[in-house]
Amino acid sequence: MLPGLESVLAGLEKGARREGVLKAKDAFGNPSMQPLKKMRRSAFPKDVKVEPGEKLVAKGDNDMNVVLRIEKVAGDDVDVRLVHPLAEKDIQYTAEVIQVSDPRPPPVPAQALDLDEES
Repeated sequence: MLPGLESVLAGLEKGARREGVLKAKDAFGNPSMQPLKKMRRSAFPKDVKVEPGEKLVAKGDNDMNVVLRIEKVAGDDVDVRLVHPLAEKDIQYTAEVIQVSDPRPPPVPAQALDLDEES
């Protein structure tokens, strides 16, 4: 679940409805915190402008789009940041709480921990 949406829904009761817009930074986090990947210049098509700030779309796992934002170019080495395709888009949402459950795991029975049960 998107972190921003989780905070909107936190503490709501079953049946509660919310709608609104999540700002991109609240929905996907700070893009500068996304992972960096070092690539070789030869991995890019010859006609692509390889310089800091440029963005390219590539196919990732499961044929999903991944945005590569070029951060740094040093000779044949190119540092790219892997950015979510919607990382700069605000997200409109409508949500209804259909069930509320306790996220804490149940306590571990004393016998599973080889402890004496209190009387």
